[in-house]
Amino acid sequence: MSLFENDEYRWRETYFVLMQASGRPTGEVIHCALSKENKRYELSETRVSSEGFFDSLTLYSPDDNAAMDITYIEGDEVVEQTTEMVEEMKRSASSEEERAIVKRLAKCDARLDVYHFERITFLVDEDEEEEFLDPGSLLIVLEKLAELCNGFPIDPQTGTVLS
Repeated sequence: MSLFENDEYRWRETYFVLMQASGRPTGEVIHCALSKENKRYELSETRVSSEGFFDSLTLYSPDDNAAMDITYIEGDEVVEQTTEMVEEMKRSASSEEERAIVKRLAKCDARLDVYHFERITFLVDEDEEEEFLDPGSLLIVLEKLAELCNGFPIDPQTGTVLS
C-alpha cells in the first residue's frame, strides 16, 4: 500500500535521485544498505523486477515522524524532464565543478522518486496540526541512494543538486 493511501501520513515533498539506468541497483542491495544505515528504519513493500533490480519500497522512520515511498522510473519521461532541468542548470553553472555535474546529469536516463511523508501525530485544533517532522532521514536516504547508484540527489522544485 502506498503512503498516499495511508491516512496516518501526509505527503510533504518529492525529491529525485537522477542516475543512468545501467547503474540501477538490485532490490537486495538497496534494502540491505538502507537497513544498515539506521537500525530503526522499517522497510516494507519491497518490490523488484524479474531480474532482481530495485522497483520500489516504503521506508518508515518513526524517530523522525517520517516515511518515504521510493520508486524507480526510466524512459522518455525521465529524459525529457532531465533535459529541461539540465538546460536551466547550464545557465546558472558558474564553476568548473558545477559544469561537470551538469554534463554528467545530461547522461541520466533513470531516477528514483523519493516521496517524503510526515506522520500526523495529533491535532492541536481542527485546522492546525502540530508538526514534528525531522528531515534528517530524508537527507540520509537521498545520500545513500545517490551513493548506491552513482547518481545525484535533486530537489526538483528548485533544480538544485543536493550534495
